[in-house]
Amino acid sequence: MLRLYHLLFGSVLLVLIPVGAKFLLPQFSATKVPNPPTVAKHLNPAEGNIWEKILGNTPAPTNWQVAACNGNASLLCVSSKGKVLGTVEINVYPLEKIPDFQNKLIAAGIPTNSQVDYRNSKYQTQVLTALKAWVTDNYATFAKDRQGKYTKEITFSPYPAQPVAIGKLQGIRYGFAGLKQQGEVQEQHIGHVVFDGTKLYVITTAFDPATQTGKFEKLENLAIFQPYLDAIAADLRLRQ
Repeated sequence: MLRLYHLLFGSVLLVLIPVGAKFLLPQFSATKVPNPPTVAKHLNPAEGNIWEKILGNTPAPTNWQVAACNGNASLLCVSSKGKVLGTVEINVYPLEKIPDFQNKLIAAGIPTNSQVDYRNSKYQTQVLTALKAWVTDNYATFAKDRQGKYTKEITFSPYPAQPVAIGKLQGIRYGFAGLKQQGEVQEQHIGHVVFDGTKLYVITTAFDPATQTGKFEKLENLAIFQPYLDAIAADLRLRQ
């Protein structure tokens, strides 16, 4: 059933991308991952790769595998039949190293000191407010960068930030696309960001020829994997 679903999904996506990407892609997928998930075996543990320490279940489409990439880079490899289809990058920022986010927490009504339990429901709304402010700044940075790179035929289109579960914490899923006037996709980026009380975790992947890491070579593979990435993010073993 999974195999048939992916074939149908991929076929529809390939047909619709050239003419309907502007309407199709900005909507984050609500597809549910089958239960129980397919868990990939980590055959070659990657020394120094943070994914190896925080991965929980790694659901994947039929005949796809998900595991920490070999080496010290913080990359998650998504592969099929021995070929890497794409990677997902994670960056971790200690709170003391990101004063701008500290200011966002303070502006949201949360004091930045060790006595605060950020997991307490009392602070969840404020944390999400700070994360949304972080995403807004992220969008502004990308929009300014793309103004100098895009022609008039490409439009920067950010997606609405959405609260999601990330490692049993509340985080934000966000993203944007560069859309051509004909409806074709120049680039698409998907991100997850969460704060655990001491560190900010930023998880990103994309379809973007200009990106070196954290990317998929084919847009349809990114679209297929996106709901599985949501499930993987929700089961991460972050600081609880």
